[in-house]
Amino acid sequence: MSRWIIRLVILSAIILVAEIYAFQALKTVTKSRVVKWSWLGVSALVYANLIYVMFSTPRSLGQTMQFQYAVGFMLTILIPKAILIIMMFGEDIVRVILKLVSVFSSGETQSFVGRRVFVSKLALGLAAIPFASFLYGIIQGRYNYKVLKYQLSFEDLPEAFDGLTITQISDIHSGSFTNKNKIQYGVDLINEQKSDIILFTGDIVNNKADEMDTWVDVFKQLDAPMGKFSVLGNHDYGDYVDWLTNEDKINNFKAVKDIHPKIGFELLLNENRYIEKDGQKIAIVGVENWGKGFNQSGDLVKASEGINKDDFKILLSHDPSHWEYMVKKDDFNYQLTLSGHTHGLQMGIEIPGIFKWSPSQYVYKQWAGLYEEFGRYINVNRGFGYHAFPGRVGIWPEVTVIELKKGTKNA
Repeated sequence: MSRWIIRLVILSAIILVAEIYAFQALKTVTKSRVVKWSWLGVSALVYANLIYVMFSTPRSLGQTMQFQYAVGFMLTILIPKAILIIMMFGEDIVRVILKLVSVFSSGETQSFVGRRVFVSKLALGLAAIPFASFLYGIIQGRYNYKVLKYQLSFEDLPEAFDGLTITQISDIHSGSFTNKNKIQYGVDLINEQKSDIILFTGDIVNNKADEMDTWVDVFKQLDAPMGKFSVLGNHDYGDYVDWLTNEDKINNFKAVKDIHPKIGFELLLNENRYIEKDGQKIAIVGVENWGKGFNQSGDLVKASEGINKDDFKILLSHDPSHWEYMVKKDDFNYQLTLSGHTHGLQMGIEIPGIFKWSPSQYVYKQWAGLYEEFGRYINVNRGFGYHAFPGRVGIWPEVTVIELKKGTKNA
């Protein structure tokens, strides 16, 4: 028996136990057969659909929309049940302790039926919150675009670029899109920022170049007077598809790179470009993907050939782990790095300026927003599109606008 099958069996056993345990809470608060059979029926349909999609979708197709929705609906029912299980398990522990105390103190076992019903109702009520949130995330949250604005000051910024505005977008993932009107709204929102430069930090597709065919006419509307530049992300290489031949993969990769000029972006493949204004210049440096545990085609040295250490540099690098492990301490001094990749896991809790949390932070030290170390900055864009889970919960799709100022470092 293969490891994959063993893992599937173990996972199925865990889910079965969890489902039985969660169902006990429902039985405690209702005797309705309709409610109970509906609960079981919906769960069975979600799991059956996921299994069907997994076993009927050839690897050569990559991650399909059917797979995304199958995963999305599974998470929509599993995460609320996880909350339910945690609360009920905690109640069981407390109930056992209280029974033991009652036995040793009075010699009698007390009944805690009323307490059990109350906790079950409370647990079901709390579980309904993530359930509703995930449904919203799939229906509307994935298009809930937010514009986040930052102003960054640098002493070494050339005077001519004082007030330069940059719009950063990342992780388009065009293969996941279904609603052209919503995507058009997002593109119009980007243009409304009227930034001098637009910079795209990778993952234009999920896997295949033809995913972008429907969307070229929309994204080529993006406009910036001083230029549009882009880099590749890990998904752009086609590494997550079981290609029939290596030639197919090579041809797809070429087609992915060809998308960028079609929508008016200059793709930087371990190279750089100067932007000049009033006799002064700054460098836009673009590396191919470099990520810890992912494709590491990025070559920072090659990408920086022809520019000087004292030049002001904006580095485009898809994966923020590149900044953490290679860039932030580099003596060549990359003043500002722009990344994406994490999506903030497309789920979490965020109160702007006060609190943010996502499971993504346990994988990436820089996972969403602006960070500074050694006098150098990185902005991790939460992504324009979505992938794997067909929605967003609490971590919304992002358009970043950064204004550069000449002056002392931000307080």
